[in-house]
Amino acid sequence: MSKAVGAQHETDYVVESVFGTTPATPAMTPIRHTGFTLGLTRSAIQSAELRADRQITDLRLGNRSVAGDVSCEFSYGTFDDFLAASLGGTWATGVPIAGTDQLKVGELLPSYTLRRWFSDINVFEVFTGVRFSGMSMSIQPDAIATVTFSCIGKDKANSDISGATKNSATTNSPLTGHEIGTIKEGGVTYAGMTGIDLSLDNGIEAAFELGSSSSGDHTVSQSNVTGTVTAYFTSAALLDKFINETESSLEFTLTDVDGNAVRVLLPRIKFTGGQPDVGGAGAVLLSMPFQALYDTVTGTNLLIERTPV
Repeated sequence: MSKAVGAQHETDYVVESVFGTTPATPAMTPIRHTGFTLGLTRSAIQSAELRADRQITDLRLGNRSVAGDVSCEFSYGTFDDFLAASLGGTWATGVPIAGTDQLKVGELLPSYTLRRWFSDINVFEVFTGVRFSGMSMSIQPDAIATVTFSCIGKDKANSDISGATKNSATTNSPLTGHEIGTIKEGGVTYAGMTGIDLSLDNGIEAAFELGSSSSGDHTVSQSNVTGTVTAYFTSAALLDKFINETESSLEFTLTDVDGNAVRVLLPRIKFTGGQPDVGGAGAVLLSMPFQALYDTVTGTNLLIERTPV
């Protein structure tokens, strides 16, 4: 008997023009991924009927909830659609200069159909009405940069998509922590940083109504961007910014082996903590969590630029 293994798992996607409806004969785009936890759960509605023998008379399954994460190694050009969907914006071409495209936080949150295939047992699962409720990015030394997209959807079916075709996947090499370019904090080059973690939360929630066990169109909240930087503890400069509530900014660029570049800018942040913990005789690391805020100059709390080689 064949058993499903992750080594033979595939997943792809297509944008929906109508929420929760897969386009006819769609051209699916592969998702280069390292993990996939999107799944369907249903609430359990237990009967409260009382009996002399203390038994439970019945249980019904209630609302259908689709949620989970798609974990990926970050590579140039591979996740442009997902980045735009997570930020709620569109890529502005030739901005701020020709040859560079720019993405800011906006109000457009398209929905997608995601399909997964366990090829060794030939089982398909199709998730409809999927939006990106959040995104997290991690850049660490001597490691591939990672990005995880948190999803919330409308429904799921255990069947393939009729007439679906598949596009080719990108082939760009993953970005790494040692290929990060100049890091700037407060507009000044910062040396000695040992890690950057970003998290975006759109506050998307399912909206259930009478007459259906599946969610209607989702409700959306604020774009909440937070993160943490870690660095060698060399001075009290960052700690003073936390203590004095001094605003700052954070900027870094990742460049792959071919020269394609992704620039990430948080133009206005406030540090919300600072802790130079000592755990032994080695170097002391300073951990600085932060909150990103709306910036009147750039018009966003998070800005991403792509520049091909």
